[in-house]
Amino acid sequence: MNIAIIIGAGSSIGGSLINELTQDESVDRIVAVGRGASPEFLEHGEKVSYLRSDYSEESISAICLELMSSKGSITQLIICNGILHTDAISPEKRLEDISASSMLEILNVNTVIPLLWLAKLAPLLKSKNTCRVAILSARVGSIEDNRSGGWYSYRASKAALNMLIKTAAIELRRRAPNVKLIAFHPGTTDTRLSKPFQRSVPEGKLFTPEFVAKALLRLLRTLEPDTEQEFFDWDGQPVPW
Repeated sequence: MNIAIIIGAGSSIGGSLINELTQDESVDRIVAVGRGASPEFLEHGEKVSYLRSDYSEESISAICLELMSSKGSITQLIICNGILHTDAISPEKRLEDISASSMLEILNVNTVIPLLWLAKLAPLLKSKNTCRVAILSARVGSIEDNRSGGWYSYRASKAALNMLIKTAAIELRRRAPNVKLIAFHPGTTDTRLSKPFQRSVPEGKLFTPEFVAKALLRLLRTLEPDTEQEFFDWDGQPVPW
């Protein structure tokens, strides 16, 4: 049994990934993890199992422990957690805008939580079957590509995430050579995360969640564990660290 796990299933991209995977005959079971219940997942019948999590370390550990009893192999793991702004937090435009509490919240959601999922699930990824793992990152986390500045917390959280992905990929090549781990830049997607900033997006560069889901799954199908590149964009092109 081939199992796909989607973390952050309540997000627009996460939900679109689930919709795509339900039509993939090579996937026998989908485990969707999110904060709250969504009626959409119930329409897919027994193929989708929905698990609630508050994304605390205790909750993550409990879910991973439950998954250990599952039959089958995890062949796809996609982690979609991310935050750019809230009602109380906005991306910083200058140094004076930096708040320690806001920065820590951004770092927790964008950096710590994805790594916790990867760490807790790592023992389950090793098998004879190829397992492709993608964590949603962002081009603004690229140090080399930073030409406009600003967005200190978000940039830092994604840059830190990229370093953790790179480091974990090195370890997994030794521990679980069947695993391919990548960072994925989805482009600007029409979601709540990007809504306040869509005015400046060039024509044709605002993608639907459905488009991004198809692009990511198409990319994952082409990747083998021995592929060296580990940071890709929606078009399958490499992104500099």
